[in-house]
Amino acid sequence: MLLKNKVAVITGAASVRGLGFATAKLYAEQGAKVVIIDLNAEASRAAAASLGDEHLGLAANVSNELQVNAAIEQVLGKYGRIDILVNNAGITQPIKLMDIKRENYDAVLDVSLRGTLLMSQAVIPTMRAQKSGSIVCISSVSAQRGGGIFGGPHYSAAKAGVLGLAKAMARELGPDNVRVNCITPGLIQTDITAGKLSDEMKTSILAGIPLNRLGDAQDIARAALFLGSDLSSYSTGITLDVNGGMLIH
Repeated sequence: MLLKNKVAVITGAASVRGLGFATAKLYAEQGAKVVIIDLNAEASRAAAASLGDEHLGLAANVSNELQVNAAIEQVLGKYGRIDILVNNAGITQPIKLMDIKRENYDAVLDVSLRGTLLMSQAVIPTMRAQKSGSIVCISSVSAQRGGGIFGGPHYSAAKAGVLGLAKAMARELGPDNVRVNCITPGLIQTDITAGKLSDEMKTSILAGIPLNRLGDAQDIARAALFLGSDLSSYSTGITLDVNGGMLIH
């Protein structure tokens, strides 16, 4: 097993059809003790319990520093270490440029970008002390191509910020043997996209994807397994595109 006895914290992972839960499930299958952090305590606990007794579900708003630090203290109190952090929590809003209000901008950037920073800051002291760790940040193809199907310009900005933050963290944390990498998913079938694509829209989208299919959560989970495990032990600061060829650059 690739993650035997590793402790992995995954944010935004309580939704059973989401990228985070798919990653949590695969990590658990590979031997990790998984901590699911999401907004709803009951949903987080239920998702963790579905993976087995050794896993943990906690509630925290990743944009709230006090809640983040309290959650990480609970993780360390139970397991004593943290080997992997997957910064998956994020929200999107299908809003056009001139319709973006301050509250829209703040909501999207607080979760995706501030949340990535705060969660990373919370685990870094432990990873530095261990002289080992892997931080996986979920960005988006929207950050690279300037918009997507469902996210507005502020979503693209937030996810582009994640790319820059991750690269800077990788450079700073490399001497501590802490790796930081990004995944840029393309259009993935999750609850966010469910029921929102007409047949005509899907046909149009698939015409621009060389692999001729939409992605699924397992595609992202497998990429996160690669980056979280020693399979990628000499990779840091990279951006791993998982988009079926929607963007080739």
